[in-house]
This record gives sequence, C-alpha cells and structure tokens, in this order.
Amino acid sequence: MTDLPTPERMERAGLEAWPGIEVEWDGKWVRRAAGGYTKRANSLQCFDPADGGDAEKRLAAGVDWFRARGITPVVRTTPLASASLNATLDAQGWAEIDRSHLYAMELDEQEPDAQGRTTALLDPGFLAAQQTLQGHDDALMARMRALLAVMAVPAVGIVVERDGVAVASGLMAVADGIVITGNVITDRTRRRQGLGVAMMRTGLAWAKTQGATVAALNVQADNQAGMALYASLGYRHQYDYTYRFPRQA
Repeated sequence: MTDLPTPERMERAGLEAWPGIEVEWDGKWVRRAAGGYTKRANSLQCFDPADGGDAEKRLAAGVDWFRARGITPVVRTTPLASASLNATLDAQGWAEIDRSHLYAMELDEQEPDAQGRTTALLDPGFLAAQQTLQGHDDALMARMRALLAVMAVPAVGIVVERDGVAVASGLMAVADGIVITGNVITDRTRRRQGLGVAMMRTGLAWAKTQGATVAALNVQADNQAGMALYASLGYRHQYDYTYRFPRQA
C-alpha cells in the first residue's frame, strides 16, 4: 500500500480545489473569503506548525479582515496549526464547532453510473440539481456560483438521475494529483438506494482520467452515514480538524 500524502499536501490541494474568491497570505497563514459561502472558503488557516510568531496580533488582524468583509471570523484548525495560534484561540475563548475528519484513499479505476454525468461547474442542470437537493435559496446559490466561477483547477459537477430526475449530486476538483470531493447530497426521500455511491463513482471515474491518483474529502464527525459511505468506497481516516469562532462574533 502506497503512503498517502501528508496533511500539508492534502490541505494545499484543498486550498486550490476550494480556494475562496479573495486569498491573502500572512507568512504561512492564509485568509480566504467567498462572500460567506462555506466555512472552509471563508476562514483563516495556518499551514506551518512553526509559524506562530505574533499570534495574538496576527489573529486580531485576521478578525478585522473578515469583519471588514461582513464575514464572521472563522479559523480552520488542522494538524498544521501552530501551537501559538491554538493557545491564543484558547486564551480568548474561541468556540469549537463542526469537528470533522479528512478521509483519503488511493484512487483505483472506477465504473461510472449509467445514469450519471459530469458537467461544467456552472452548467444549469448541475446548479439546478444542487439547489433542489440542497434546498438552497437564490441568494445562497448566487454566492455558490461566484465561488465556482473562480475555481482554476480541473473540476466538474456531478449529477445522477433516476427516471429523469436528479437524485444525487456533488462536485470534484483535482489539484496536485488529488481529487477533492464536496457538496455531496442525495435525495432525502431516496436514501439507502446506493445513490451516493453511484454519484461518487461517476465523479471518481472522471478524476482518474484527469490523472488523479489519490481521492480525499472532508466529513463531519457526527455524519455516521457519510463516513460509512466513504469507508465502503475505500476511504480511510487521516486526521481531524475543527472550526473555531469568537463567542461574541
């Protein structure tokens, strides 16, 4: 079994695959903003455990940066976060939410679903499937489209249909040989029909044609169904991360 990429390589691939509309670096700390669409694309993150100098001052600058954009300050804390940053968050009483896992696997050949298709990210059919299945309103969809429009790496939307109706959807993007999956959703009235697996295999088959050798994704620790789905495909737990925000945001 080949060793999977390090957390740093995984996180940097994730940054390319889900970048934010604005991206600004402060040493090895990065701030990204995307109009508030998803915490990951609107967060501060440290990419080097050794980069902890002036943590309190730099965190304050990050808070001001987010608030100037009308976004609640959020810090994504991974194994790459410096001890000084974590200590500062603790001292200031930042709350912790959405404990999550990074899952990954070597990517083997996959068989796409017969009624699955991949599309451009801004394809109307893909966007309609996402809006219907996710239950997004028009304002949230506008923020989603704005983020999708700036994605620069190879990426597709995925839609699986049954009887001409979209029943599962997601998106995948390939960066540094790693395919990152997001926005996974299935029709809540048609669970336990293998639709999530069908969608994943359809997208992973596409990723293989793009040269991806590793597949990775994020899943919340309380999403037992999601973890079971991904484990059935061969994904394995790699590391944990959380999001933190000021209690008086």
